[in-house]
Amino acid sequence: MTARSIRGVAATAMAGILAAGAAACSTPGGGDKAGKGKDSLVVGLANEPETLSPLLGYGKDGNSKIFDGLLRRDSAMKLEPALAAELPKVTDDGRTYTYKLRKGVTFSDGKPFSAEDVVFTYRTILDEKTNNAAKGELAAIDKVTAAGDDTVVFALKYPYAPFAERTVLPIVPEHAAKGQDVNTGSFNTAPIGTGPYVLTGWSKGEKLTFKANPAYWGGEPKVKKLTMAIIKDDDVRATRLRSGDLDGAILPPNLVKGFKGDKSRTTLTARTTDFRGVTLPTANKVTGDLAVRRALDLAVDRDAMVDKLLEGAGRAGYGPVPTDSEWFAKGTERPHDLEKAKKLLDDAGWRAGGDGVREKDGQRAAFTLWFPAGDKLREEHALAFASDAKKAGVDVKVQSGTWEVIEPRMKEDAVLAGGGNPADPDFDLYNLLHSSLALDGFNNMAAYSDPAVDKALEEGRRGGDKAARKAAYDAVQRGLADNPGYVFLTHVDHLYVMNGGRKGLTTQVEPHDHGLGAGPWWNVEDWQPEK
Repeated sequence: MTARSIRGVAATAMAGILAAGAAACSTPGGGDKAGKGKDSLVVGLANEPETLSPLLGYGKDGNSKIFDGLLRRDSAMKLEPALAAELPKVTDDGRTYTYKLRKGVTFSDGKPFSAEDVVFTYRTILDEKTNNAAKGELAAIDKVTAAGDDTVVFALKYPYAPFAERTVLPIVPEHAAKGQDVNTGSFNTAPIGTGPYVLTGWSKGEKLTFKANPAYWGGEPKVKKLTMAIIKDDDVRATRLRSGDLDGAILPPNLVKGFKGDKSRTTLTARTTDFRGVTLPTANKVTGDLAVRRALDLAVDRDAMVDKLLEGAGRAGYGPVPTDSEWFAKGTERPHDLEKAKKLLDDAGWRAGGDGVREKDGQRAAFTLWFPAGDKLREEHALAFASDAKKAGVDVKVQSGTWEVIEPRMKEDAVLAGGGNPADPDFDLYNLLHSSLALDGFNNMAAYSDPAVDKALEEGRRGGDKAARKAAYDAVQRGLADNPGYVFLTHVDHLYVMNGGRKGLTTQVEPHDHGLGAGPWWNVEDWQPEK
């Protein structure tokens, strides 16, 4: 699973789809009720962030709205300059990245942005006292230094091909965040950035509000007010959208159906790398058996899940890398084959008992599968997995709970997990599979360990040649198919329903963890009024 600020992963990346609203400025009709004007946007979220500090992981993959990174991604996910004036100069065989900074940029409090703010941000994240579980993503950095006010130099320990992708990480002002406890200080809830929007209020569990930054270096946004309402329940979110309380929302496929044929609303589909899968803990007496893991990987009917649970809005998943990605290892697809699954279990000594559940040496083929309470889509995946497993003679007890309840049980119990980052395969595969990260927060939740996979992961992240990296990640995916530590089920498209008919809306390829920064409003700061 992606290592995104572990609580962020728990509360958002792992907890399911974040809902979001669409723009009143895009709605001639419903916008007046929801956004109270064409210059407002109401956004519904299923979960709120625990922090708004990039030092603890907020916005690390871009589109944070309050902050900017050195770089950002366009609609095609290509890197382009943000706080940097141009793309970095890479020298020393890929070990040195030099960024020239954009001049004249100020933070929302009027103080100037400089290279020292970049150095402060990265050094603070990497400090061992900082509780940023994603700091391992910056492990390649040896040192970061300022060469004057407008140049930053990153020296890497080894060539790390996707390093530039990591520099979408938001930059924090040293003058505002220095001198306070990075983990508990006021900056976490009252941030200051260079981004297009400024936080104006945060009522925990209710909403976050933002206003346009009049001094934004990219020009003051035309959408002047953003509201992120916290609405955890999918059904409530759909009801509030229908009533006009929201300008739009992300909804699961079964609720999107209720808006089909409504000419006053538009549905958009975003392709994603957002996967759902089941962890198979190696410490569990049942899932620790390789034969059981292989059998479950064959017993699941992925195509049926796409058809019935996603109603076609997604794809079968065989690993973190989607089948339509250039990084997918063709030939690692696993067909649904219940008879072969049963034979694997028979050959391994798992015999059917009187109740149809298999046993081996007195151990019933039974285990618990957790999903986060309230996540309907993940619940449906868990129940479908349990149904398929039962046909093979494996009893899976589906249980819901909060992440606080689930986390201490992950060593022995399975979890219906989610994740996915489209920027680079290293971002998902390393954190999900490398043995050094076993049960490190929500990294490698299955405590997966395979020396050959570890070796290929290291080659993939340290290599500079794309063909060599592709070969390494092919090896990772083949190893995972042969020795499954997870049963991957689907990759989920994100469906958005918006009021009105604003033209020209786009979506990026989206990660698992998304909210204000994703969806049709990923570039809301660039929206122009309807004519």
